[in-house]
Amino acid sequence: MPLQEHHQIVSVDDHLIEHPRVWQDRIPQRYLAEAPRIVELDGKHIWHYEDRQFPTIGLNAVAGKPVEEWGMDPVRYEDMIPGCYDPAARVKDMDLDGVQAALCFPSFPGFAGGTFFRARDKDLALLCVQAWNDFYIDEWCATAPDRFLPLAILPVWDVEASAAEARRTAAKGARTISFPDSPVPLGLPSFHTRHWDPLWQACSETGMPVSLHFGSGSFVPGFSFSGKAPGLDMATDNVPFAVATALFSSNLMWSTVDLLLSGALQRFPDLQISLAEGGIGWVPYILERTDYTWERHRWYQDMDKETRPSDLFRQHFWGCFIDDEHGLANRHAIGVDRIMLEIDYPHSDSNWPNSRKRASEVLATVPDEEVEMIVETNARRMLNYPRPA
Repeated sequence: MPLQEHHQIVSVDDHLIEHPRVWQDRIPQRYLAEAPRIVELDGKHIWHYEDRQFPTIGLNAVAGKPVEEWGMDPVRYEDMIPGCYDPAARVKDMDLDGVQAALCFPSFPGFAGGTFFRARDKDLALLCVQAWNDFYIDEWCATAPDRFLPLAILPVWDVEASAAEARRTAAKGARTISFPDSPVPLGLPSFHTRHWDPLWQACSETGMPVSLHFGSGSFVPGFSFSGKAPGLDMATDNVPFAVATALFSSNLMWSTVDLLLSGALQRFPDLQISLAEGGIGWVPYILERTDYTWERHRWYQDMDKETRPSDLFRQHFWGCFIDDEHGLANRHAIGVDRIMLEIDYPHSDSNWPNSRKRASEVLATVPDEEVEMIVETNARRMLNYPRPA
């Protein structure tokens, strides 16, 4: 049924644009020249970090603009609506959109801190990771604690440091960590190794789910790509970026199967995985296909012989959607208690300022108790974020 007044939307995937002083206000003086800062170049605002320049990509901040004016070009802060980079203005935009609470992923660092992973000076990079976490938890979320959900990024080049940062930020109130949707494209060990066990242990102990955001492992799908697209470390060859946009969920299909057959979920039965900006329409088929493969091929390979992958999925995974009518029609094959809504403000997939209206349309035939789970209570349960009394 359509959303009612008592339904509070908790979005498990939104984004923020960092203001120019995030790192300059938090990094020790000796590093400030190399730390991230905004410079003007040809009339555009550009991030400067170490000896590299990073554009602020237009598609990251299109909220409020007609689709005809979207583009990949860098923008200036005054070209964005203030809710992109100002938490107080964001709350007003959430009120306009009918959204109660939002989990916000980074922009300049990459969704899981990939910018700092690629940096030369890892001492500075660690400070930059910690500075972003402190900014988001202590400044952005503190502006409206009942409206913003704390999240942390990690120094994924060092698993022990990652586990330590997960614990540090959990103590500060972080509800989840953002981790690359696949570590392999970054040159890091796969989910099938024991390399990540200290981090999975930290997440299990602190009750923090692992948010795998599409594209956070640096690979973006599109088989025609071979050069670089701005800000995404992917190839272009003049292929429309729309190819990758349409294929966005395929990354998380791979990640899901990888983890289901990795053995990590058996070692860490409390570990929870959120598939951020991954869609849900593909889930029933992937579970069917993975079960079919497991039934035939588990006997001669090093994998769990007893636990059906689809059962593991419903114990460990949470699917997220922005606008997915096919997925909702097949919600019972996924698990209604494992589906969550995301708004994706201020990105190009967002329906802002009509997110609540659109959610009502796609949920029109869904019973009220299931609507409540999908738009609010599943997210509050996954993130240990109860509705205030």
